[in-house]
Amino acid sequence: MKILEVKNVKKSYTLYGKEKVPVLHDVNLSFETGEFVSILGESGCGKSTLMNIIGGMDSDYEGDVLVRGKNLSKMTEKEMDDYRKNNIGFVFQNFNLIPHLSVLENVTVAMQMTNTSEKERNKRAIEILTEVGLKDHLKKRPNQLSGGQKQRVSIARALSNNPDIILADEPTGALDKDTGDQILVLLDSIAKRGILVITVTHSQKVADYGSRIVKLEEGLVKDDIHLKERSMAIYDGGDGSARNLSLMASFKMALQNMKLNAKRNVLVALGGSIGILSVLLMLSLGNGITSYINNEINSSMDPLLVDITKPNPEAKDMKGPEAMMLPGVTFTKADVETIRNFPNVDHVETITTISGKSTMVFGEQTGSLTQLTTLNDTFDKATIKAGTLPKENEVLLPTKIASQLSGNDQPNAMVGKSIHLYINEMDAHHKPITLEKEITVSGVYEATDPRAQMAPTGYIPTQTLEQMYTNKGITIGPIQVNAFATDMKYVNDINAAAVDAGFSGSQTASIMERITTYVDMATIVLSGIAGISLIVSGIMILVVLYISVVERTKEIGILRAIGARKKDIKRIFFSESALLGIFSGVFAIIFAAVISFGLNILLENAFGVKLINLSGSYIVFGLVVSTGISIIAGLMPSSKAAKLDPMESLRYE
Repeated sequence: MKILEVKNVKKSYTLYGKEKVPVLHDVNLSFETGEFVSILGESGCGKSTLMNIIGGMDSDYEGDVLVRGKNLSKMTEKEMDDYRKNNIGFVFQNFNLIPHLSVLENVTVAMQMTNTSEKERNKRAIEILTEVGLKDHLKKRPNQLSGGQKQRVSIARALSNNPDIILADEPTGALDKDTGDQILVLLDSIAKRGILVITVTHSQKVADYGSRIVKLEEGLVKDDIHLKERSMAIYDGGDGSARNLSLMASFKMALQNMKLNAKRNVLVALGGSIGILSVLLMLSLGNGITSYINNEINSSMDPLLVDITKPNPEAKDMKGPEAMMLPGVTFTKADVETIRNFPNVDHVETITTISGKSTMVFGEQTGSLTQLTTLNDTFDKATIKAGTLPKENEVLLPTKIASQLSGNDQPNAMVGKSIHLYINEMDAHHKPITLEKEITVSGVYEATDPRAQMAPTGYIPTQTLEQMYTNKGITIGPIQVNAFATDMKYVNDINAAAVDAGFSGSQTASIMERITTYVDMATIVLSGIAGISLIVSGIMILVVLYISVVERTKEIGILRAIGARKKDIKRIFFSESALLGIFSGVFAIIFAAVISFGLNILLENAFGVKLINLSGSYIVFGLVVSTGISIIAGLMPSSKAAKLDPMESLRYE
């Protein structure tokens, strides 16, 4: 049965970009299944060139090569890759085994690009290796084998995908006589199964082993001699379906190669980790400082609170202390309702404050309050040392004032005592007036804020304070409105809405926003400086992968010969760069965690605070950035590897 036809094939090589040197001159041949054909000729006669054309390794020729009726010259690159993968098995003079793979892996590598499971691949490879006498050498590397054993591995690899055609280039050229004879017997047995076996040789003795000899001289067929009948066996080549090299297989091959240069790759990964480590530490430090500031502020006030005031028109052209000394402007009911209707406001409370006008009298003792303010939700109940929060006609005093009133420095003794409250005010006609009320001390509290200790503040229910003013015909209003957000993420939105409505936004929120901005700016600058090392590590990975491409040029040629597509080669080097990035990221994360732990211990012992906050998001960020930079660095080397000419790669030393 005719399987292969070579019609009017001509081939020339171009030297120095100008002169054409003809190698094959109008070659016409046909081959049938079960033949063991030897293409015999001296060096330079064109026999290897003809083999490369038949094997789909060279498409730059004139004429037609038909395999089962399909013209190779009409095939796309993808179809040609599939042809080499499923129809051709190469056996090379120099064996061309991949050195870092075991015997078993060298045979299964071709099957990794077909739709067979790993279990099926291993099973078939073991069967073939047993058949060629290498059952006891499955785990050995090529450098542990003799020449004959290496060639048997090469033959086993060629048979792994059930090809129709075996092409053997000087299969005994690197072997001694006895070993060479064994290989020829093995090739003859393969032909008897119904497979077309074509060997290229310059040895008449080798040629005599076959069923047919085709003599080439200076690119011409000089003789075509049939020595014996071909095998009539019908060979079922199976249905090896072509596909891309799987991602897992490419990662596995990349890992195997990285193991060969383990020390170099570990050093590269460590070098790459320095940049990621620096960035992670800078980000973690900025995050820790911001969290510390937030926690300090939130510990003294409700994080959902937006304290809103109304600007005094007189303060428009004033700056500094003068503006701060002006009295606050009161809110109207309409103002309060406007704030209540802001989006995402859960509830509001009003605060009325009387500054510098309040005096407490108990018997012969007096005490003056810097501020008398209405009780609100922001008050920290934990500061109460004795008593309870004030109810109607009650007041909560700071320990400083309670001590003055007790006369014997026993503030807790004032709880439950009745005292007189005096407020100096101006009536509607701007005449001095004194408001007076007898109230009960509900409790005493200890101010924790140093500023509050210097400016003692008493707390009184809103209704009690307003009633004192109403009795004298004076109307007062709140000078601060506290808006509570439904969630912390809406605090800044409410603050912005208050400013847009003409109110003064939260001073605390503004200060916090500025501090956070400064910390973020410093973090970004420091991270940017640290990021320079990321660029260095990317260049380092780029160089290493270029070196790897050069070192593995022959391996690339082998993979292309057994049907690997350009995208498969690219994927292998892509996987290697990704692995380098992953290892760099993992090293950086481990180092960052250890350094963060150690520094936090030192900071806690020295200052009582941990400032380096290595969050999970930063860990993910570090891993993603490290991998991304490595992948980008690996794009050019992987593209270069994919573009290498398979024939040139196989000849590379």
